[in-house]
Amino acid sequence: MMRMEVAESGGGVEAASEAESATAMAVYERVARMASGNAVVVFSASGCCMCHVVKRLLLGLGVGPTVYELDQLGAAGAGGGREIQAALSQLLPPGQPAVPVVFVGGRLLGGVEKVMACHINGTLVPLLKQAGALWL
Repeated sequence: MMRMEVAESGGGVEAASEAESATAMAVYERVARMASGNAVVVFSASGCCMCHVVKRLLLGLGVGPTVYELDQLGAAGAGGGREIQAALSQLLPPGQPAVPVVFVGGRLLGGVEKVMACHINGTLVPLLKQAGALWL
């Protein structure tokens, strides 16, 4: 079990950046727990058309992904939908949309472009089988 200690800091800026860093780590840890909870996890926004495309593709392949609608998780506090979306956007290559983000077997697959590329080149189904999301 991890033990945390609070150190006194003389500088207000240092204390603020340490608090922000701790909050960011808490969000990343929450994302890691959520992503590893099921074979396929999709972080989505309920009104996003590209999120809908990814979810329909996975369902069409016979996968029942766990879907987290970030706009419905709430906005305030560490680990709310906005904070999770900001953390996820840091994991993706620059210039990619913040949602959808797909994890397969607890590992980041990527956004819509990566999912579609894997589907087209034939590597998506083997990844899903390896993660235990497909049996046939």
